[in-house]
Amino acid sequence: MTASDRAEQLVRIAAEAAGDKLADDILAYDVSEQLVITDAFVLCSAPNDRQVRAIVDEIEKRLREEAGAKPVRREGERDGRWVLLDYVDVIVHIQHEEDRMFYTLERLWKDCPLIDLPEGVNAHNAGRTPAVGSASE
Repeated sequence: MTASDRAEQLVRIAAEAAGDKLADDILAYDVSEQLVITDAFVLCSAPNDRQVRAIVDEIEKRLREEAGAKPVRREGERDGRWVLLDYVDVIVHIQHEEDRMFYTLERLWKDCPLIDLPEGVNAHNAGRTPAVGSASE
């Protein structure tokens, strides 16, 4: 089984929204073979709490406008260091860079296939060192 078409649509929209707000190291994993609760994870990070919140706001706005999707669960918003948005088909993790390096979710899901993201989503990261544990290592 692979991620549903709906999950891939939500992944694309979330990744583009995160990229528009200059999120770092945006990745998406097809976790449908490993988990029954969701089809895909989107991971991204930002260097500060304010940018984490801006990315969260943009993802929610775009998913609502472009796909009619609202999160069924939202966690971590108060601290702004690691916000989880659960859209059932897709779970989006927006992390502060320090938390992303500490928890290295990429290592937990490294055996799951990456989902191709639209070109240019990570364009502003060109020439930067990737986060620890990212897919490009």
